[in-house]
Amino acid sequence: MDPRILDRLRCPVCGEPLEQATDTRALRCPRRHSFDIARQGYVNLLTGRAPHVGDTPDMVAARADFQAAGHYDVISAALAAAATDAVGRLGTTDAPRPAPTPPTLCSAPVEATVSQPSRRLDGCRAKDPTAEMRVEPPLPDVGAYPLVVDAGAGTGRYLGAVLAALPDAVGLALDVSKPALRRAARAHPRAAAALADTWQRLPLADASTAVLLNVFAPRNGPEFQRVLDPAGTLLVVTPDTDHLAELVDALDLLRVDPDKADRVAASLGGHFTPVSSAVHRAELALTRPEVATLVGMGPSAWHTDPAALATRLAALPEPVRVTVAVRLDVLQPR
Repeated sequence: MDPRILDRLRCPVCGEPLEQATDTRALRCPRRHSFDIARQGYVNLLTGRAPHVGDTPDMVAARADFQAAGHYDVISAALAAAATDAVGRLGTTDAPRPAPTPPTLCSAPVEATVSQPSRRLDGCRAKDPTAEMRVEPPLPDVGAYPLVVDAGAGTGRYLGAVLAALPDAVGLALDVSKPALRRAARAHPRAAAALADTWQRLPLADASTAVLLNVFAPRNGPEFQRVLDPAGTLLVVTPDTDHLAELVDALDLLRVDPDKADRVAASLGGHFTPVSSAVHRAELALTRPEVATLVGMGPSAWHTDPAALATRLAALPEPVRVTVAVRLDVLQPR
């Protein structure tokens, strides 16, 4: 793993820094909690079974095919531009860096291997308030080589596009789907990937991240705020109300929640200040197989009957006109 990324990682069990083990394919902290690096390139930073397994291999393959065809490049371009602006603002603020977060005291034994679900550790007990607080090692300046984190990265396509626009940046893809991470680990030469539940504490140091991407993924406001530098930026992409509107009735797909924007604001409002919001659109002309791929890569894949979908698809005239409409919210930590 790129040492510039490794410097920002923290053990999800005890919060200590991680290092590359010399005797095995693993990352290890000073307490010798060990996390396996899969042969596909991602590191397993789960401390037990995730509450869900994320996207299936079929969903990930469909998403990779659809993205590779360039159909969602409007999203990649918007994120790359916003991230470039965000990194340009680093160092222009006098916002103080936060004090180190007191670590938890972990009940896990030294040298525990915590990356295997069968050896689950049931968490850590609260820190004794009389115990001495560990001093966080000084972080490298985020402006020197900004870290871009994609929380819920999927295939890593968007992270790769952002890194391509930021030649001095390194990137970390976080996801709970192993099939997705196998692709995300190869998304860009300056990217790494880690299996992590983004609903839990993120395996990153305080104020370690310059830009955090969140594209069609769950939002963990407190943790996003903790890991972002005070001058850092959160980029949130959500579907706008008319996203894929032509297919919703024709194929009986899930509708975009009309209150989506309000729910996003509510989930982040206590931790972030809005900077800007814009809707980005594109008009696609798709074949029926491409529409089937589009349906198979998203949440409707869990709720659509394949036979009924095939019948409805056959009735669509080609090319199928489809609107891509997404909202990009730019936010900064409070």
